[in-house]
Amino acid sequence: QVQLVESGGGLVQTGASPLLSCAASGRTFSSRAMGWFRQAPGKEREFVAAVSGSGSSTYYGNSVEGRFTISRDNAKNTVYLQMGSLKPEDTAVYYCAARTIRYLSRRNDDYPYWGQGTQVTVSS
Repeated sequence: QVQLVESGGGLVQTGASPLLSCAASGRTFSSRAMGWFRQAPGKEREFVAAVSGSGSSTYYGNSVEGRFTISRDNAKNTVYLQMGSLKPEDTAVYYCAARTIRYLSRRNDDYPYWGQGTQVTVSS
């Protein structure tokens, strides 16, 4: 079992660059690909970014590529999402998720473990 706890959300202004963090429990963190997803009110959950178990491979959703950066620190069992150039349409609950293997994926169903989410609200 893996427990994930996100932090770093809140109310930010357009153009801000907040950092989201996700701390994971367990001793197998480096063997798990990690992902960030988001869900805005009335919309389906959307893929944001993913990173492989080693951290050597990353993948981004079209709406955030070039603005967000995913990274991980396996020594700290933590994955990060550095957000940049935020827009009001980035407003959503952001979820951290973990796979059971080290290969990244953009599919929700490939992630059996999810955090509770952290709200990010971008004011215009």
